[in-house]
Amino acid sequence: MAEVNLERGQLLYGIVLTPEGIVKNGAIAVQDGIIIYAGEAQWLPEACSSWPESERVQDGLLIPGFVDVHVHGGAGHDFMYADAKGVSEAAAFHASNGTTTMLVTTMTASKEAIDRVLAVVNAYRSEDMPYAQVAGVHLEGPFISPKWPGAQNPEHIVPPNVEWLEEWERSYPGLIRQVTLAPEREGAEAAITWLRRRGITAALGHTDAAYEQVIAAADAGLNQAVHTFNQMTPLHHRKPGTAGAVLSDERIRAEVIADGIHVHPAAISILVRLKGPEGLILITDAMSAAGLSDGEYAIGDLPVKVQDGVARLRDNPDALAGSTLTMIKGFRYLIQEAGLTLEDASRAASLNPAISLGMERSIGSLETGKRADILLLDGALNLRGVWIGGRRQQF
Repeated sequence: MAEVNLERGQLLYGIVLTPEGIVKNGAIAVQDGIIIYAGEAQWLPEACSSWPESERVQDGLLIPGFVDVHVHGGAGHDFMYADAKGVSEAAAFHASNGTTTMLVTTMTASKEAIDRVLAVVNAYRSEDMPYAQVAGVHLEGPFISPKWPGAQNPEHIVPPNVEWLEEWERSYPGLIRQVTLAPEREGAEAAITWLRRRGITAALGHTDAAYEQVIAAADAGLNQAVHTFNQMTPLHHRKPGTAGAVLSDERIRAEVIADGIHVHPAAISILVRLKGPEGLILITDAMSAAGLSDGEYAIGDLPVKVQDGVARLRDNPDALAGSTLTMIKGFRYLIQEAGLTLEDASRAASLNPAISLGMERSIGSLETGKRADILLLDGALNLRGVWIGGRRQQF
């Protein structure tokens, strides 16, 4: 697709997915990186009439950029160890697969290790970010259950600690956007209350919580579940468990890794039916091997073996260790395997995570006033173009 880079603006033509639905003969007008119009091409603002038209896209689909709130790295970089260059290269890789906004996600690690990641990301965000925009940090642990560590190092698991959270918030105001914890652990309720008062997503994960404990946590403000069905007490007809609480409580948004490995497509379909299109969030949970070939890697400080694209702990092959998924692959999987509509899959990949971040006024959909984060797909849902803040990415 051709793009017009003029002093006054850009025009993109194609099939446009707007909050009101699919516009077949659509157009998007962008000025200074912001969408000033998205809708029927025939109703473009008069101010755009003097802009030279860009080449029309035949059978091209324009959708909002993806927002990944749970990603540990990519292109050979693990965010627990990456410097600014590593963060940038991982962000470039994920941008090339449709991610326009992301949260750097940590592992369960020592406080000192987490301190270092926060410092790196804070400094990285102070400069121009040419690729996927890093909106902040997601702390996945260390406040989780030792009974459900998954690919997290149990040596570093500690109870929820509000003093640590307060210290991090003082040092890096607004940097932490999501914290994953086990709601049954001592101190969890105080941590959840502290997080929600500051607009930070309080998510359950790696948890041994009973149904009743999750409901009590939701009463305190818990509002999200990480990689639903994975590393949590399962649904049983006499003990609904964590999974049952997530499925039944509309206050809790549900992340899902849609790669056909972590969750069966039928389970995703059930999840969507119960949560509705507003309650699902697509994530990758991608680790450093995303974008690379099979081989030996690490997630945090645990060795990982990737075979046939599936990441497992080397010393515990039953434990999945993140994924090598990209958002565009997960998006296609939701539609082609789990049976979601284009609109609902886009909501799960873009608007819902933007709402989770409290950024729905600036990203997550194609409408006036929002940042021009735009993806161009062909008829087979292959990615053909990525714009972030109106800048077309070159890969």
